Amino acid sequence: MSIPALFVDDDRAFSTIATVALQREGFALTLARSLHEARAALAQATPALVVLDRRLPDGDGLSFLGELKAQAPGAAVVMVTAHGDIASAVDAVRAGAADYVTKPVELSDLVLRARRAVDTGRLKDRLEAAEAELSGRRRLVPPASAAMQRVFSMLERIAASPRSPVLLLGETGVGKEQLARHLHALSSRDGGAPFIHINCAALPEQTVESELFGHEKGAFTDARAARRGLVEVAHGGTLFLDEVGELPLALQAKLLTFLDSGRFRRLGGTTEQTSSARIVAATNRDLPTQLREGTFREDLWFRLGVFRIDVPPLRERREDIPSLAEGLLTELSRELGRRDMTLGTRARARLAQYAFPGNVRELRNILERALVLEPGPELELEVLGGGPAALAPPSAEAGATDAFRVEQPLPMEDLERAYVRWVLEKLGGRRMEAAKALGLSYPTFLKRLE
Repeated sequence: MSIPALFVDDDRAFSTIATVALQREGFALTLARSLHEARAALAQATPALVVLDRRLPDGDGLSFLGELKAQAPGAAVVMVTAHGDIASAVDAVRAGAADYVTKPVELSDLVLRARRAVDTGRLKDRLEAAEAELSGRRRLVPPASAAMQRVFSMLERIAASPRSPVLLLGETGVGKEQLARHLHALSSRDGGAPFIHINCAALPEQTVESELFGHEKGAFTDARAARRGLVEVAHGGTLFLDEVGELPLALQAKLLTFLDSGRFRRLGGTTEQTSSARIVAATNRDLPTQLREGTFREDLWFRLGVFRIDVPPLRERREDIPSLAEGLLTELSRELGRRDMTLGTRARARLAQYAFPGNVRELRNILERALVLEPGPELELEVLGGGPAALAPPSAEAGATDAFRVEQPLPMEDLERAYVRWVLEKLGGRRMEAAKALGLSYPTFLKRLE
């Protein structure tokens, strides 16, 4: 794939020769003979590389550098300066240039520095993507249940359509993020495309637009420099919007525009940007109810629902529990340094009986606590949360006062809130521990608690 580049120089002979050399290296060049032409080119497209001369007919390239970086913060800039003008070169690097060359320019040196500048920028993008993946990749266990096999089959078909949005619906902890990662892996041919995960519920309403779509310098009080948003960073890959039902209505409209056209504007910006990121959204909320209440846009619901996947809870696919438990135990044993751990007969019987209100996330938490608290090498899941009663299914017997019970059918949202309060009570009001036990981020836990 060619790399978009802008070459700004009024020396026709040099720019013609340099253009040929850079095109041979895979750059798609746009030529500009002045700052005026450079501004016009930037309004049309955002380059990955800019080769910028210092001396131009209508101004100083060094003075233009700040404007350039504000409009195209992700572009790698190679500055061309006069021979021996080291002070200008240093100023250019301080102003945001990735590198510089001095005239007379050796074409091989220019090509080397251009390629290195672009590669460094790509490395930074990958590091940003890696930071967004600190939660770590989980090994996906092939499902045994017919319900999850249908989900996997649908994801394989969707992978052939790289930009179509996907909406994953299901209870907390059913594995929506892992399914989004699986779809990303199926869609990414070279394995280098970014996967960006953002929890919309954990973002303050004042910053969520900037996080998603970026901002220009001066867009708000603390915007001292232009910044790319996650939609831009996820270009060519997947942007996973967890808890999409928490997005403010105004931002839902902007997301809808991006889904329709692939175009967006940074906060405070006037130039349209583009991104080919696939949006995968997920929620455990009842979006049809939010539609009726006016807190979620109907047009966004229809647009996201082009491919809507309902992920069944773990209690409805009990065939998957043994293989999931084995896979998670192997992974956690490696992480915690406790190899060759196995599940005992009593542990398997308990897992077969348990209702798993927290789904796969709760299963993982159960195994992690057992690995820390039980001596092994065969886990029985007895010391978890105060003993076997913590894993026993709710009972109507008189002695089962410690179990979580409901006396009548409740809406899922009310049930979740009641369970959160019960866990909090059992842990003596320690909120951080309760959030960890439930497998929730602390902001999401507080929302459940309200």
